[in-house]
Amino acid sequence: MKTHSGLNRKVQLALAAALLTLLAGGTASYRGLVVSEGSDQWVRHTQEVLENLQQLLSAMENVESSFRGMILTGKESYLESYHANIAKAAQCELTIRRLTVDNSVQQRQLPALERITAQKVQFSDEIISLRRTKGLQAAADAIGDGPGQKIMDAFQLVIRDMRAEEQRLLALREMDARRRLDQTKAALVLGTLMGLFTTALAAWSMRLDSSGRALAAQKLRDSEEQYRSLIDGVLDYVILTLDPAGKVASWNAGAERIKGYKDAEIIGQNFSHFYLPTDIELGTPQQDLRVAATSGRSEVERWRVRKDGSQFWANVVITAVRDSSGRLLGFSEITRDISERKDTEAKYRGLLEAAPDAMVVVNGAGEIVLLNVRAEKQFGYHRDELVGQKVTNIIPEGFAERLIADGTRTAAEALAQQIGTGIELIARRKDGSTFPIEIMLSPLESSEGILVTAAIRDISEKKLIQEDIQQQQQLLQRIIESIADGVVVADCDGKFLLFNPAAKRCLGIGVTDIAPDQWSEQYGTYFPDTVTPIPSVDLPLMRALRGETVDSTEVFVRNPEVPDGRWLYIIGGPLRDDSGVLRGGVVVLHDITEHKKADEHLLKTVAELKRSNDELQQFAYVASHDLQEPLRMVASYTQLLAKRYSGRLDADADEFMAYAVNGANRMQGMIRDLLAYSRAGTEGNAPHEISSENALQVALVNLQATITESRAVVTHDALPVIVTDENQLVQVFQNLVGNAIKYRGAATPRVHVSASKNGGQECIFSVRDNGLGIDPRYFEKIFVLFQRLHGQTEFQGTGIGLTICKKIVERLGGRIWVQSQLGSGSTFLFALPDGVVK
Repeated sequence: MKTHSGLNRKVQLALAAALLTLLAGGTASYRGLVVSEGSDQWVRHTQEVLENLQQLLSAMENVESSFRGMILTGKESYLESYHANIAKAAQCELTIRRLTVDNSVQQRQLPALERITAQKVQFSDEIISLRRTKGLQAAADAIGDGPGQKIMDAFQLVIRDMRAEEQRLLALREMDARRRLDQTKAALVLGTLMGLFTTALAAWSMRLDSSGRALAAQKLRDSEEQYRSLIDGVLDYVILTLDPAGKVASWNAGAERIKGYKDAEIIGQNFSHFYLPTDIELGTPQQDLRVAATSGRSEVERWRVRKDGSQFWANVVITAVRDSSGRLLGFSEITRDISERKDTEAKYRGLLEAAPDAMVVVNGAGEIVLLNVRAEKQFGYHRDELVGQKVTNIIPEGFAERLIADGTRTAAEALAQQIGTGIELIARRKDGSTFPIEIMLSPLESSEGILVTAAIRDISEKKLIQEDIQQQQQLLQRIIESIADGVVVADCDGKFLLFNPAAKRCLGIGVTDIAPDQWSEQYGTYFPDTVTPIPSVDLPLMRALRGETVDSTEVFVRNPEVPDGRWLYIIGGPLRDDSGVLRGGVVVLHDITEHKKADEHLLKTVAELKRSNDELQQFAYVASHDLQEPLRMVASYTQLLAKRYSGRLDADADEFMAYAVNGANRMQGMIRDLLAYSRAGTEGNAPHEISSENALQVALVNLQATITESRAVVTHDALPVIVTDENQLVQVFQNLVGNAIKYRGAATPRVHVSASKNGGQECIFSVRDNGLGIDPRYFEKIFVLFQRLHGQTEFQGTGIGLTICKKIVERLGGRIWVQSQLGSGSTFLFALPDGVVK
């Protein structure tokens, strides 16, 4: 009896221990499941923040891409994507602010993020406006200054910090979720094993106590019922047991909720009901049991089937249950629906596919585990050809090295410095060709260790644009350096931004080391009197820096580097940005030293000419009063002798007398022409309104004897009313028409006079004849004093007539010229300029 009582106490203790173990394990498991679900929610929350950060970064990169597309092509169609991505970026910022309201670290980052985004949009709008108004070169120059890149660098830095914070939280939360899940699994498995062990112990004890077997069996059933109640309380996991053949032996409420079978429908059925038909055909259920029986445990993730035929992605753990002798008693299975996690992974893949750049995910061993379609196209591979291969197949140098940490850092620490920064490397396609890329790395902690997501952008076009801009800048630099004029550009602080070689020749190279407001004191800049220094505040560049326009300023510069001094003609003005803000000033220096010297020479020449003209006037005066009278007496007496003694002396005497008379007459004609030349254009009347047609008629009256003798035909068009000296115009017409009749050919002389307006600037008169014509090489010679193309025996005259015409026309402010060919007649033209013509 005593022994029986002891055995009962042992059985009771065993049952109580089993019950307590089951209760404790079930409670801990259930609590772990609840906490694990909460951890999973935080993980999903963090992933959502990361997704919105990635979307914000992608939106801003698309803003940059659309903006540059518009700048390069000028096409307004790019602005649709540009504005759409700006709106998307704003929405992402609002979502991030809402999601991180519980995170003070992230909330402190948001104002900077929003401010930089606004700066980027403002800068892009300014460059777009510049492209529209001033063209590609102006926009490229503004981009080349670098503010856009600095803004993007600052934006990426903030995104990097925020992503790093979320990834830190994600790592902690995923680690916590895995730890709690493992604890729950361990509690369930341990509770199940302890329950089975305790139950077996109780059964063994009852077998020893035959008299207490019924009572022990009842208590065992009560214990099993309590265990079942505990297991049925777990609704988020499928918990079931299988016999050695794989038939379902027990079924909890969580299994019924997730898989849809009631216990009466499934107990006794083979667990292959939960597998896909294709898995059943492949023998997968039996393979899972063999693995569990051999290894003690099998854990897989695969599709499972519910009663209604729907599928869900599940994490399945099958554990072999054995007795103390190692005999297989059956299996326990714990299944968790992880479809949501699968959806998250699919969403992540969707993000990769939606990314505008090639996306490649690489593990710590440098092997590619995931890539998007854009990466396939960019590198020329099919996905299956790259997954599992080394990343060095597509990025030979630079990328894989960043996955290897040195002896003092972990891989995560080695990669942290690369987050959010663009790295320029060389990539290689399947066909062996290479192209430049910009790559951005971001580490992601997973169950497989640290994975690195690489966003890869083909920057071949960007490189070509950079090279083109660089070539244009070099060309502009060469042009500026090669032009003869000096170009000086300074900012508002007086710092020289441009000082080309011509400017250095004009001012001296040392001037660049002196502040502009000290130029006059240090580098002698003077007014045109070359003595009075120009105050520093009045220097052309200083005026331009104050926003003034510098028009036609002439200065003289002399300093130790330019000891002989140079005359400079300066223009310039302020430099302003699109908003009108003064940014600096520019002046252009034109060296007019040689022109000054030429002007001085010209003044001397004019003085000499004036002196010569005065001497000629004096000579004409002398010729008129001192030569003409004696010559007239000689001519008169010679003519008288020739008339009185003609035929009374011998033939030689008559010939000699004829020579004397002819010479005296020629001398008188030459003196008259010289007097006419000296007075031409100087003794006229004040210009007034006259009819040029009347002036022609007066000239024709004066030429009437010549016209009658030669039987010349003189015609004219209607001639205009002009403002000039009528007597001077009569003399021009008379000389030109007289020459046209004199130098006639065999045919009857025909002369035609006409006039035309030259765009309202000049009135051009023409005198056209059908005479001998003039060789073009003598066009200039015929207007020179005493220049003749024919001998005295052919045509009488001194060769002064055309010279007089030229002098008169030029005194009237006009010009005269000839058009002719030998044997084809001539056309003499003269023009009266604007201010004379009415």
